[in-house]
Amino acid sequence: MNNFPKIDYSWTLFLDRDGVLNKKIEGDYVKSVNELEILPNVLQSLAFLSKCFHKIIIVTNQQGIGKQLMTENDLNDIHQHLINLITTTGGRIDGIYFAPQLESENALMRKPNIGMALTAQKEHPSIDFQKSIMVGDSISDMIFAEKSQMFGVFIGHSGDHFSINSLHELRKYI
Repeated sequence: MNNFPKIDYSWTLFLDRDGVLNKKIEGDYVKSVNELEILPNVLQSLAFLSKCFHKIIIVTNQQGIGKQLMTENDLNDIHQHLINLITTTGGRIDGIYFAPQLESENALMRKPNIGMALTAQKEHPSIDFQKSIMVGDSISDMIFAEKSQMFGVFIGHSGDHFSINSLHELRKYI
């Protein structure tokens, strides 16, 4: 397990969505605003983290679109609601990138591939992957971090990665 890096305001925070910001629906997808359940302390944590990182970016696989269980408009509504919740509690999100493709397509945009990171960097040229942290709850998030040369933080328990129990716990390392 790597030691946590010393960060300053020039760093970027990349976040997975489901399982990090909101409750993951096992065997299903968050398909509407009504199904979006923010995890405890996430909004307060984002208010704090917004003062510590120059960019906060969400990168999320959303194959529910590829499976035609929801539309891109449904996803945009969910993300707009999420941004509203975060900003009204003092936090911010500088960009949300999603991959609607099916896992079987192995698309560049879909984690663990790094298309979303490259797109974020193109739109926010100040992003330096070597000064970025990726927080996720899956091994594909950690592979994404590794391929992008980011520091990976795993929510859950992993002997191979720096692990925390929740986004709220990240605060004590900053």
